[in-house]
This record gives sequence, structure tokens and C-alpha cells, in this order.
Amino acid sequence: MEENQTFETDLIHAIFKLVWSRRALERQLVEGTEALDGEVQVGAGTSKKNRPMSANANALKLSCELLRNFVTEAVQRAAAIAEAEGTDKIEATHLERILPQLLLDF
Repeated sequence: MEENQTFETDLIHAIFKLVWSRRALERQLVEGTEALDGEVQVGAGTSKKNRPMSANANALKLSCELLRNFVTEAVQRAAAIAEAEGTDKIEATHLERILPQLLLDF
């Protein structure tokens, strides 16, 4: 396996855009709920511009590299747990066991 393999920047950008659009929708829903609760919002939404979210190409490359490192480390740690148990196959339980410390380390 090549050492330079990483995630496609288009995939990571699509994931970011999905998360951004969901958060924008959640904000709109919260703002709409607050207005329905009897709060008067004069000019609500007029100060914010609807602009598309984008990511810098270098930021996308860095995000891909960070994700690659995170996944590689997770697989290596889970493989060590599986090997200690005497199995050759990584299972979900192995990932569940390493996940708390992995998240703290990253």
C-alpha cells in the first residue's frame, strides 16, 4: 500500500458542505422557533447575507491528511487490540475500545 494514499479533497469538501448546510438549516429553525415564541425580531435575517461556504484548497488538503492520520492510527490501535486477543480480524468492539483514548490523543 502506498504511503501517499489519502482521501479525495472533493469528498472531504462535499462532507464539509453537507455539515455546513445542516448547521445553517438548524440555525434557521432555531431562529424561526424563537420568533414563534413571542419574541419580536425587527429586521431579523436582514443583517446576514446568504453566501456560499467554501474551503481553501490548502485547508482541504490538510483536512484530508489529518483524516488519513486519524484513520491510520485507529486501525493500528485496533489491530494491536485484536492481536492481543489472538484474532486476525478487527471488529467493531476493537474500535470501540480504542476510540476514547484516540479521541483524547487527537
